[in-house]
Amino acid sequence: MDRLTAAQAAARLGVRTETLYAYVSRGLISRERDGRGSSFDVLEVERFARSRRRKPEAVRGPAPAAGSDGSPLGVIDTDVALIDDGELWYRGIPVTDLVFGEGDVDGASLGRFDAVVRWLLEGTVRPDPDAEPLPSPGTVSYARRALDVLPSEAPAFSRLLSAVSALAATDPERFDFAPPTVARVAVRLIGGLTDALPLLGPAPAPHEPVAGRLWPRLTAAAAAPDRVAVLDAALVLLVDHDMAASTVAARAAASARAHPYAVVAAGLGALDSALHGAVSGEAVRMLREVAAGAEPATAVGTAARRGGSGVPGFGQPLYPDGDPRARTLLSVLGELSDPAVVRAREAAESVSGLVRSRTGLRPSIDLALATMMLAWDMPDDAGETVFAIARSAGWCAHALDEYGRTPLRLRPRGRYTGPDPADVQRAVSRAR
Repeated sequence: MDRLTAAQAAARLGVRTETLYAYVSRGLISRERDGRGSSFDVLEVERFARSRRRKPEAVRGPAPAAGSDGSPLGVIDTDVALIDDGELWYRGIPVTDLVFGEGDVDGASLGRFDAVVRWLLEGTVRPDPDAEPLPSPGTVSYARRALDVLPSEAPAFSRLLSAVSALAATDPERFDFAPPTVARVAVRLIGGLTDALPLLGPAPAPHEPVAGRLWPRLTAAAAAPDRVAVLDAALVLLVDHDMAASTVAARAAASARAHPYAVVAAGLGALDSALHGAVSGEAVRMLREVAAGAEPATAVGTAARRGGSGVPGFGQPLYPDGDPRARTLLSVLGELSDPAVVRAREAAESVSGLVRSRTGLRPSIDLALATMMLAWDMPDDAGETVFAIARSAGWCAHALDEYGRTPLRLRPRGRYTGPDPADVQRAVSRAR
């Protein structure tokens, strides 16, 4: 397994190298030394990082300001998602029930992504939700043209942001904040964002549900119904997740009365990050190496060194006993006998077994996404695309709530920690 240098280990733990060596001297972490210097075991560092997070050392002196020690900056009311007792709920319904078609409102099923989106945004469920997929706006051709000018290697974030901007420019209702209009705009936004993306496979029927329209934009593999059902499950599982960084950014934009397209753009900016929406890309690269014959330990070590923030796809801190979204998506994948899926699951299980035995960490939704991506040869940024389209629904639901609250309420007050202005002025005067 690739090992971490002292600088890399210290960075992963968020400490100085002197502190790292203090841990070594106290027997809290081990090291090896050779002619190139000290090196550290990747998974031992990961296990130690997680143990320090769970059991923070006592703080001496005055209590830190809110948020400065990693504690929450504040509490924001939300009626969309609840994380409680190791489970994720959307408005009182377990997300696993929604995926397996067991969640319903007024007797109507919410088993498909399109129906979940309409329920969250419109507050109602159609008698036959399967008959009414999210629409694509007639102006989606403008968004496609905006994407055509991007280079072929443009990453998911660039494509998504360009599509959102083009869709916004052609929607005259974007500045109307009446709840029914916002819901209508949001539904068009999600459908249009899906249909604007370039195709990798045969074009789907125009009135397919979102998962069916998104599938050929992620892979050239045949869009068999059981495969598309896996993608639909992933979309449902990713709609919302409490106050993730991207959701806070989206709500702050809505607090300033940004229109829904700008709210989604704000969310995308935070989502496109190594610790949020892009994790599945690192995770699938790790799984590809294992599937190609690399030892799991070697692939894990390489991925941890490359990413610099632990083993990608493991250790969602909100779920000490494991991410229920990962369990659910891997379970849906496990129902398929497709040889490519079996190979992908075997790669994921070999990595999971190693990481679990060495650190106690369990897979997150990002590893489950990576398994799906590996099975059907999706590009490394496909997971971020799925994440963004699904979470756009959640961001719009949060925006709907925020538009009904006091404007600019999500404007925290900074606590200045820079040099004293008087001292700076005196130094400038002396220099003159």
